[in-house]
Order: sequence, then structure tokens, then C-alpha cells
Amino acid sequence: MKAPELLLPAGSLDKMRAAYDFGADAIYAGQPRYSLRARNNDFRLEQIAQGIQEAHQRGKKFFVTSNLIAHNDKVRTYLRDIEPVIACRPDALIMADPGLIMMVKEKWPEQEIHLSVQANTTNWATVKFWQKMGVSRIILSRELSLDEIEKIRQECPDMEIEVFVHGALCIAYSGRCLLSGYFNHRDPNQGTCTNACRWEYKTHDAAVDPNTGEALATPMEQGFSFSKSREDADSQFSSTHMQRHPLADQIYLLEEKGRPGELMPIMEDEHGTYIMNSKDLRAVEHVERLVKIGVDSLKIEGRTKSLYYVARTAQVYRRAIDDAVAGRPFNPHLITELEGLANRGYTGGLLERRPANDYQNYETGTSVLQRSHFVGQVRGHADGMAEIETMNRFAVGDMIEIIHPSGNRTVKLEQMFNLEGEPVQVAPGNPVRVRVPLTGPLEGALIARLL
Repeated sequence: MKAPELLLPAGSLDKMRAAYDFGADAIYAGQPRYSLRARNNDFRLEQIAQGIQEAHQRGKKFFVTSNLIAHNDKVRTYLRDIEPVIACRPDALIMADPGLIMMVKEKWPEQEIHLSVQANTTNWATVKFWQKMGVSRIILSRELSLDEIEKIRQECPDMEIEVFVHGALCIAYSGRCLLSGYFNHRDPNQGTCTNACRWEYKTHDAAVDPNTGEALATPMEQGFSFSKSREDADSQFSSTHMQRHPLADQIYLLEEKGRPGELMPIMEDEHGTYIMNSKDLRAVEHVERLVKIGVDSLKIEGRTKSLYYVARTAQVYRRAIDDAVAGRPFNPHLITELEGLANRGYTGGLLERRPANDYQNYETGTSVLQRSHFVGQVRGHADGMAEIETMNRFAVGDMIEIIHPSGNRTVKLEQMFNLEGEPVQVAPGNPVRVRVPLTGPLEGALIARLL
């Protein structure tokens, strides 16, 4: 079987290097103005040029994400701003806007373009359409099952396809959610999503007029009121086989934690504190099937995630791909290793069809550490001592995991010293540097404390 490309996110040059060190074949990074990561993005033109140069020196690929849905003001400046990027010779541009794609292909017909997941490609006919438009790869929608991906592969055997296998999921078709724009005037498809779906919401009972079944007008801080009919809610179920939950007969008011007093009407069951908070995608157990289908690239989400996240996911998915290609059975320990990353709970997303509540985390809106905590990075080593730049607290007596491209190992931390050679018991966190006795491969190693 052919090994698919392993594609990792990079929010900085250091993360790019870590991705390559730990097994990535390619990375993607984006211009802040034209990608969907306007915040926490170090890649200006200078960094893009340097990244592309380093990638090609390593024999790796560098894709530039330019996938916003453009309004007129950005159409006006796009060709001017993308020209110096194309001059750096990226391996592909990841794009979503048909107008911008047309403009790039007209001016630079040889420039390779990958269609972003933001274009929501869900069927083989759409793949063939974009192939005729000169697009060389389709990043398929996250809303597809494994069987649907296989059907697209069969109908489009000569088109490259890419599939997300790990990272955050959106409650809407990617980038199509209106919540962030509604609350904060920051639009997801402009790269400024505030993840309003993950905020904490509380529910309140609404008084109902017994004669009309409508929620009574409720005063709010800004003098806003509403009226909601139960018949409107019932109509959602008229053409389905869904069963109404008993508590759905009651109308509720939704209050977001940061907006006390602003009550919004909703219908829900007994769950619902984080009613729109999707779990994170984890499809490492499906890598073998995706390899057999013939997917060309397996993609990991997370350009704003940490260096530790990039290294750990690259290492785990590299092993999963290599095992699948070699015909080795899936190693369930890879799932355990991914528990070392902060996550909102994992799901296979829509790759496998499951009950709807399997995709949601109703307990918390934040990522939770389950197995380990990233605490530092090795910045130098000599004479059996490693100098560690600490990121989070750890102490003598802790079990630590040394994460290195050559393999990981676990040791108990017996001693620790400050840079003056004095023994210390605790490294409190960034920006402290300490020295600890360690041997073996250490160049660029990451350190995690096991929980």
C-alpha cells in the first residue's frame, strides 16, 4: 500500500521544525490576513520565505493557507499580497474562495492549488468540478463517513484527496457558523472565530402563557424581549422519526456566562451546559482504513496549538501510517499517547455514524489533561546533564517522559539543579531554566510530566 502524506499544522517556524523532526512530510501555514488563523500566527512574508527554504532543503513540502472567503476589500489587495508569496515557490496554496482561485489560476496557471475544507466538498461530482477548474487536491469535508470517502476515491481515482484525522471540530460545516459574528462581530470565515460554541451557558426556566403556549416576554439588561411558540419547536420533528424528550416540552432561556442578564430562548433536554461544544476529532484508529482507501494526505488540525501538540501528534500518526503500510495491526497504545494531549474528549466525528450526543462534550468547554502535561524543552546537553527551559511546573520525584524523534522513554526525576549548580526541588515554570541528569538522544527533546 502507498503511504499517504502526513500533513501537520505550523503556527511558527519552531513548530514547523518540530513537525518535520517527528515525522511530518509536509506542513501548512498561513498569511494572517488571508487565512483562517488571523490570531496567534507568526507567518509573515519573511517567515514564509524562510520556512519554504528550510522545507525544501529537508526534502519536505510547505503549503501556504490562503483560505478565507473574501469580501471586496480583500479581493482588491489579494493579488498584490499573494505575488511575493508565490515567488517563494510554496508547494501549494490552500484556497476556498472561487473568485480568488480564478484570479490565481489566470495569473499563475502553474501554481498548484488545494481546495480548502472551507469549501465543504461532500461528493464526487464536486470533486470532478474542481478538477476541471485546475485544482490538484481536494481537502474533503469533515462531515463525510469512511464509506463516502471511499466512494469519492472510486469515482475520482486520478484526483488527490486529503482527510482530517485529528484536531478540533466545528459544530457547523467548517467556517459556516454565525455565533462568533453575532456575539462579537468576528466572523469565522474571516479568520477571527472566538469559539462561542465552547463558552459556558446556563439555562433558566421560562414562564409560559397557558393560553397561547408562548414564552412570556422577559426583560433583559438591554430592554430586549422575545416570544417563542411551542408549535414552532414541534414543527422541527414533524418530518422526522426523532422522539421528543419529555423535558423538551418546556421552554428554556439560555444565558452565556460572560453576558449575565441577556437571556435567549432555546429548546433542550436535560443536558446542555455546553450545548454546542464538540469533542475533538481523533481518527488514529481509522488510519489503516484510510490508507487502504487510497487517501493521499492525512491532515492534523491545530495551527494555534503548542509545540508539544505538534510533536506528539506527528509522532503518533507517523507510527500509525507506517504500521498500516507495513501490514502491522493497529497499536492501541497510540490512543493512550494521544491522551497525553489536552483535549475536550475524543470522537471519531462523522467517519463512523454514531448517536448525535457522542459528538458533544456536555461537561466542560475547555481542554482537559488526562495523562501527561508538557513541562519543558531541552535546550542543550553536555556531560550527562540536560538544560531544560521549563514551561510548566515539575519537581524532583516526578515521572517524566522524554519525547524524541528517535523514540520516547520514561524516567523518574531524581535530581535537579539551577544554572548555578545548586540543587532545587521544584521548577516553577517559564521562564526558569534548570539542569537535570539525563542520557541518550536529547537534541530538541520535549519533556512531559506524567499525571
